Amino acid sequence: MTGPCHHPGLPTFGSADATLLGRFILPLTLLLLLSASPAQSHDPSAWGGLFRSRDDGAAWASANSGVFVSGAIAIAISPTDVNHLLLGAESGLLRSRNGGRGWTIEAPSVVLGSVFAVAFSADGQRALASTGLGIFRKEADNDWRPISAPQGAAPARAIVRSGAAGRVYLAGWAGLFRSDDWGGSWLSAADGLPSEPVTALLVVHGSPEVLYAIVRGGIWASVDGARTWASRRAGISPTNVDVLAVDVKHPTRLWAAGGDQVFWSDDAGAGWQGVGGPLPEPNTTVHGIAASEEIVVVTTDRGLYRSADAGKSWALIIDNLPAHLEAGPLVRDPLDPATLYAGFALVPYSELWRRAADREGAFARVSVPSLAGGAILLLLVVLGAFAALRRLENYYRPPTGSAPATRTPGHHRMGKTLL
Repeated sequence: MTGPCHHPGLPTFGSADATLLGRFILPLTLLLLLSASPAQSHDPSAWGGLFRSRDDGAAWASANSGVFVSGAIAIAISPTDVNHLLLGAESGLLRSRNGGRGWTIEAPSVVLGSVFAVAFSADGQRALASTGLGIFRKEADNDWRPISAPQGAAPARAIVRSGAAGRVYLAGWAGLFRSDDWGGSWLSAADGLPSEPVTALLVVHGSPEVLYAIVRGGIWASVDGARTWASRRAGISPTNVDVLAVDVKHPTRLWAAGGDQVFWSDDAGAGWQGVGGPLPEPNTTVHGIAASEEIVVVTTDRGLYRSADAGKSWALIIDNLPAHLEAGPLVRDPLDPATLYAGFALVPYSELWRRAADREGAFARVSVPSLAGGAILLLLVVLGAFAALRRLENYYRPPTGSAPATRTPGHHRMGKTLL
């Protein structure tokens, strides 16, 4: 008599199981494969976070050891205690009281989501921060509260402190604003500027204090607290500028970067001249610049570059830094000019900004094919478990009409046969 091969001690596969497999599991598996959607990935050897250099950017080390930071977006150093750091991250706001050796989460139930800009007041006690949902103010340690802000203020691209007591400037997603009472009230500061958003701000303290803004790649300056503005594009147009910075050893010298080139100005931005050669990669976007005479460090969408000869030659720094990630914020220690902090992010900064500006939550980033694939996979697991239970039930169920087996002395039961 012929029939299905059955090995003693193994479950059998019956016709009901074959029907279940043919009608449900195989078609669903095929549908799951056909509905697969592409997914972004990154080199698993790369990581984001905050990094510190003690030698003007030549060597770097992690500044957030023990804390996973997928994206460092904004950095602020207290003007009264350089060991007091605030880090705006993709996962929230972090604080360190020991120069980055240890971190705590600030107001996790209040400051929610990615933090895009942060700044300390002159006394180092108060601070402002911006998420995609609003502006928050700190009056004491871990005491953050939302404040009223104009429409278009959040997510802020930059928050910079003025030398005047209580004054702060905020470049919002749509608009430039000034507050003279540390965020208690706000005034528009964009009169006289092009209608496009301000993408970067720089305050140069002095008499008079000069506020610089980058709008549509052009440089604008104000010497009266953002009441009036004047263009500062001579010698740099038509290049679109990405960032501005002050030379740490020559406070009257400004540096700018854009169009794969660095520039400097020794007359408060009235005239500019190109310095050195272009960056190694074409079409590079610069997010931060720190200059100290001949040494220039820039953070870009291609990583972190350093020049020791005023831009004549450039080196991509990869030792102890993410080699394949975008570098964003770049901040210099106010007391130790050789100390720099740089941030990196797993997700491109433009994508982080887009999500915040579009008020996009986590569920909005889940596509319909992904949801369908997940549902199909769950159904496959349930059907597979059901089929396994059916097979086990058929195997262990005694034959119909058979009497329970009896055990006699000296005999042992093996499978379903008494020896």
